[in-house]
Amino acid sequence: MKIPRQYSLVKFNMENLKKKYHSKYPFTSDGVYVYFGEIQNMPGHCVVCDFKSGQIYTGYHIENFIEISEEGYDS
Repeated sequence: MKIPRQYSLVKFNMENLKKKYHSKYPFTSDGVYVYFGEIQNMPGHCVVCDFKSGQIYTGYHIENFIEISEEGYDS
């Protein structure tokens, strides 16, 4: 598992979850998020922010986020 770099743009990996859980998360497959990093006293969990709205999300598993390449992001 590759951990995103701090402050990198990431996407939520829906493919990593069973379809029945997709509606349980506030993320979309085409959403872009800023990865702030791991929560130090919650190993394996992170803080991300929705790039467009600024909404902050905490406590989600790091392995569910994939860093977006510079070529893979359209502003």
